[in-house]
Amino acid sequence: MKKIGIVTGASSGMGEEFALEIARQKKCNEVWLIARRKEKLDALCKKIKAEKSVVPRAVCMDISGREGVERFAKLLEKEGGDFTVVILVNNAGFGTYGPFSETDVMRELDMIDLNCTALTGLCGVSLPYMTKGSLIINTASLASFSPLGNFAVYAATKAYVLNFTLALAAEVRDRGIRVCALCPGSVSTEFAEVASNGARKEVLHGVPADKTVAHCLKCAERGKKTALMTWKWKLFAAASRLLGRYTIARFTYKHWKRPYRK
Repeated sequence: MKKIGIVTGASSGMGEEFALEIARQKKCNEVWLIARRKEKLDALCKKIKAEKSVVPRAVCMDISGREGVERFAKLLEKEGGDFTVVILVNNAGFGTYGPFSETDVMRELDMIDLNCTALTGLCGVSLPYMTKGSLIINTASLASFSPLGNFAVYAATKAYVLNFTLALAAEVRDRGIRVCALCPGSVSTEFAEVASNGARKEVLHGVPADKTVAHCLKCAERGKKTALMTWKWKLFAAASRLLGRYTIARFTYKHWKRPYRK
């Protein structure tokens, strides 16, 4: 039976690193690389083929919203029943920055469609193809632990991801399926450029994406439900509980100023 690994948001950043690491560890026979940028997926396929580890498959697809989930479900159905999804990494997502009253509401809704609706839907349609030993990794965020001023909707979507992941982990435990939420802080990816609408090119003091991914996979293999890599990230998560959610939201609104374009 064919063993399939699936990585969304695979065209760059942590998604690309997840795909490469899954291939290196030979966690599957075939890894599906899902994103919208075909040229980047093709380049990633070449990297994986060069290592002669697993068979890469580029899937150029928009998975956001209900329509995206339906497209993905049809893709699974076309494979027939002779396969198992051994690992699903829901990494696709993006953020927006700025006071909510100044952001593009339609873009905020698009973010909810991708960060929440697509992630939930892909878990739902993939679970019937999973068996004992299968693994789901959902990319949440350090923002999952508290509301953040200037990141109001983004932080809310990631709080959803964390809570959904923990509840799902409890529900599928008896089936032998593991579920882990990756909760990174600043990582060296395209996130800052997208969130700021091009005003920032990179995050300050970002942790390398490959190290973040390697840590997450180790945590997931050990059965941990969340992956927090650095002591600073762990401290922030603890401080969010101690200081209070509104206090953190007000502080970040006043003091976490970032350049952005409307």
